[in-house]
Amino acid sequence: MTALLRLSKWIDGLNEFVGRWVSWLILVAVLISAVNAVVRKAFDMSSNAFLEVQWYLFAAVFLLAAGYTMLRQEHVRIDIILGKFSKRTQIIIESVCIVLFLFPFTIEVINLVWPLVMRAYESGEMSSNAGGLIRWPVYALVPVGFALLMLQGVSELIKRIGFLMGLVDDPTKKAKAKSDEEELAEFLRKQAEGAK
Repeated sequence: MTALLRLSKWIDGLNEFVGRWVSWLILVAVLISAVNAVVRKAFDMSSNAFLEVQWYLFAAVFLLAAGYTMLRQEHVRIDIILGKFSKRTQIIIESVCIVLFLFPFTIEVINLVWPLVMRAYESGEMSSNAGGLIRWPVYALVPVGFALLMLQGVSELIKRIGFLMGLVDDPTKKAKAKSDEEELAEFLRKQAEGAK
């Protein structure tokens, strides 16, 4: 079990790294949107590529951060029924649901989407919009994002089994981390201090 808990920690670290870096794509999308609006108004110029790259960035954030969201216990839950059971029973039910629903679903999505990614890559499929972008990179986000989600499911299952064996603390407890606003304020403070 020690090796599995190490694997779980490695998966958690991977999704933490991906989630933190992918979150910066939101800022990139906002900046592209702002530049596009200024260029369109000031110079009466625009390109569908600006709009599509924003969609691609949103897709990257949504898909690649799914595992990170699961790691942080932030996926939507309806605990009306589950909350009435003991913590041990809740963990058992969640473990069964990971095995019966999450794993088959992620595997099926990857299996269904991968041929589309390969076909788009081989054909060089482009957006049908004038000035649009190549499509395979955004298609590839689907299997990569679902693979990260499945890996996090493996980690969560390991942690839940570890909890049932008395080896780890409650894996469903949300980490007491700084809020996004607190992290941004700290980052900006460090940037301002570094600029002095």
